[in-house]
Amino acid sequence: MRRLVVFLLLVFTLGSAAAQPDAGLAELRQTGRAFAQVARLVSPSVVFIQAETLEPETETRQDVWPFHDELFRRFFGDDFPGLSRPEPRRPRRSTSQGSGFVFASLGDKTYILTNYHVVENASRIRVRFQDRREFEARLKGTDAKSDVAVLEIEARGIPALKWGDSERLEVGEWVLAIGNPFGLSHTLTAGIVSAKGRSSLGINDYEDFIQTDAAINPGNSGGPLVNLDGEVVGMNTAIFTRSGGYMGVGFAIPSNLARTIAEQLVSRGRVVRGYIGLTVQPLTSDIAEALGLPERRGVLINQVNPGSPAERAGVRPGDVLLSMDGIALDDGGQFRNRAALARPGSLVRLGLWRDGRRLEVTVRAAELDEVALQGAGAAEAIGLGVRAANAEELRRLGVAKAVVVVAVQPGSLAAMAGIRPGTVILEVNRQAVGNPAEFTAALAQQEGASLLRLWDRGSSRFVTLRWR
Repeated sequence: MRRLVVFLLLVFTLGSAAAQPDAGLAELRQTGRAFAQVARLVSPSVVFIQAETLEPETETRQDVWPFHDELFRRFFGDDFPGLSRPEPRRPRRSTSQGSGFVFASLGDKTYILTNYHVVENASRIRVRFQDRREFEARLKGTDAKSDVAVLEIEARGIPALKWGDSERLEVGEWVLAIGNPFGLSHTLTAGIVSAKGRSSLGINDYEDFIQTDAAINPGNSGGPLVNLDGEVVGMNTAIFTRSGGYMGVGFAIPSNLARTIAEQLVSRGRVVRGYIGLTVQPLTSDIAEALGLPERRGVLINQVNPGSPAERAGVRPGDVLLSMDGIALDDGGQFRNRAALARPGSLVRLGLWRDGRRLEVTVRAAELDEVALQGAGAAEAIGLGVRAANAEELRRLGVAKAVVVVAVQPGSLAAMAGIRPGTVILEVNRQAVGNPAEFTAALAQQEGASLLRLWDRGSSRFVTLRWR
């Protein structure tokens, strides 16, 4: 009897050991079938993009003869020594390749999403589908700040991919990248979500990247990053590399951001961004402790712009911004993205920490003025803060308008130029300025450098400040 029991136990153990590899193989086969199903579902909507750029025609001369004009030519002819005609240089054509995907159809128009850098300055764009059909495409709209572009083609019946919610995406989830690396059409790679919310990488002005280890290479740009349901959760955009090829770190624009921009480009032809009117800086442990925060969460508000929605709502410099619309913030990039996505006129709830307690204020978002923002960035770069000159100051100076410097950042370009608080600025780039808004707008008109006319110590002088 004992021998029988031992025999049965041995048979059971060996059978279980044999079954375990079979179960593992079954799971792998199931995963492979899931990948194949996603590829069949998504591939018909993915395109291979060829963008042709034509450099402008130029002329080159073979001589530096000082009297190179038609009158001189009439007297001496073209064969005069040292005299030759300008030789036209033929325009040079260059072609870039990338990927894209159909995200919407309206009547006989089909819309394709891709990266701006794939089609930048293109004179001709062609797209090719998996079934080998090719179409001429035109740019419907672009947004260089987020590296998004929308193409339009004359076509019907092409399936559009479904959007997924990138906010619900979790680190560790399976994702698939589909595109045309190195021109190899409709290539599928698999990986996981390695991280979310990657910002401050210096790739785009607005960054909130999904990081993935799904292989992304040159030519994948603009292709979709999809989940196992075949929903678009991102648009493949960039890689981190020291070799020029894949090194396990790729970045995709999250679908919620890409979708918002794409839909605006189709409906408006441009992107409208929200404006809250404050700037933030990282919250250090020391500052958090000094402010009595129980944990280091949020970002520190270091400036509230005069007349902005944030100022009207009572937000103050020194407040800690904990959340926007209930979503916790950890860095300035998150705040900037969420503020930009706020629809002008909509209400945005800001969670703050002030004087040892939590509070919530509601801000009505305005529309971001990109020119004013550029000027504000220039003002920050040169290290100046200004106010409008009052009536008495204008009467004493004998001018209709001017601004007075109220703050100079130590070590800044303005400080090195000898500008100090109390200095009067009469003109910026030869334009009279009478308030901070006019000051920043005038700065924005001259990229990288500005000519300022000052009144200081009883005399007028000009200074040039270069910040790039």
